[in-house]
Amino acid sequence: MLWIITQNENSLMSVKEVTVKGNYIEGVVGRSFFSEWSKALGKYESSERATEILNEIYMKIEEGKGSSITFTMPEK
Repeated sequence: MLWIITQNENSLMSVKEVTVKGNYIEGVVGRSFFSEWSKALGKYESSERATEILNEIYMKIEEGKGSSITFTMPEK
């Protein structure tokens, strides 16, 4: 399970998938047969920076020891 604190620190959410969309990072929080619910986790100065953060999330998952991983979205 991946728990992420959003960039504005107003939400802690369990996400099923993390995606870069332009300079935003979105997390999928729910799915049904025909639809998907996602929420912006953070907005950054460029898509390159958003991709760097996605890689940081990946590294955190790789290092994880246990069933639950936490990550705080960077401010910048």
